Amino acid sequence: MEPPDPAALRDRLATTPGGATVLEALAGTRAVWLVGGAVRDLLLGETPPDLDLVVEGDAAAAARTAAERLGGESVVHDRFGTATVRGEAVSFDLAVTRSETYAVPGALPDVAPADLRADLTRRDFTVNAIALGLSPDVAGRLEAIPQAWEDLAARRLRVLHAASFTDDPTRLLRLVRYAARLGFAPETETERLARAAVADGAIQTVSGPRLGSELLLLTTEPAPLAALELAATLGVAGALEPRLAPDRDLADRALALLPGDGRRGLVVLATACTRMDRVTLSGWLDRLGFPASTREVVVAAATEGPALAAALAAATRPSEIAVAVGRRPPEAVAVGGALGPEPAARTWLDELRHIRLEIGGEDLMGAGVPEGPDVGRGLAAALAARLDGAAASREAELQAALAAVRD
Repeated sequence: MEPPDPAALRDRLATTPGGATVLEALAGTRAVWLVGGAVRDLLLGETPPDLDLVVEGDAAAAARTAAERLGGESVVHDRFGTATVRGEAVSFDLAVTRSETYAVPGALPDVAPADLRADLTRRDFTVNAIALGLSPDVAGRLEAIPQAWEDLAARRLRVLHAASFTDDPTRLLRLVRYAARLGFAPETETERLARAAVADGAIQTVSGPRLGSELLLLTTEPAPLAALELAATLGVAGALEPRLAPDRDLADRALALLPGDGRRGLVVLATACTRMDRVTLSGWLDRLGFPASTREVVVAAATEGPALAAALAAATRPSEIAVAVGRRPPEAVAVGGALGPEPAARTWLDELRHIRLEIGGEDLMGAGVPEGPDVGRGLAAALAARLDGAAASREAELQAALAAVRD
């Protein structure tokens, strides 16, 4: 693959969302480079989801200047020589070019300022070790480590050195994420190194929250199932949790039911966790540092499917479908429906969950119902009548609610 014209790449960057704003915010700063996946994506004709920049100088000062121009703020992370710039319309990361060393396998790196060449050689894969000059003093330059162009053309993922996965085992999860997202394949030696690192227990040297962060990123990928399947093939999934096993058939059926506001990656993860009981799964996700709301969605979808499927299969009226579903999230209903009662699950997901009462608790109390459990009982009865087509108006809802309270 012949390196493209750097000026054309810079112009392409300026047309991406926030690209022109970033260039303006950093105007006047010397030795600024766009690096990593953003350059890779531009070279592939894609729009980078994130912009990572490095500066051969004072990154914190550059970040403060950029934040002032954007009317935003900069957050400096001294340990790693990085800063995050947040403006009203754009945010980006800015780091000093640096080298990294690892005191022990799996530890966070110790960093030290270095030149651009050293910064590129610390990166995870050759296709991410490319830098595009942005500031006037380096404009027109495109720097890359050896084999970067060949690997990009061949759509290969190759680590930069043999200890890469041992130094930072989270790269094992990045390997499967990038492979699934980009349609790239691990280079032969890289795949061997990945399997060897897993077999040597590399995953166990990393803290739970760091692994959880990478797993959560995997669930946000466009092709989370493909990423998780590759993780299983390489042994990464089993190293994370021995019972973690992707189920393509179940996942595909559940994803076919999932509405647009559902989280596809959480459904994929849940269908891979069905071998775990609620306590085991909840404890594992806790150790990974999953946010409580996300954890509960995965646990419900992974462990409540059979019971929900049975309840949905027995439901004969819309109100019974609603009772069967209860307060479960759409992801859990999709998995439950995928286990058998697809029509009932689809009816809930596409129609019934959007139905709302016209009356509220204040209407019942205004009609003489005392505040307390009877209000909730009346509203539940009104909703059942509305779902079953027996209360098509506000007045009919109120009558159904009052009748239930008086019985």
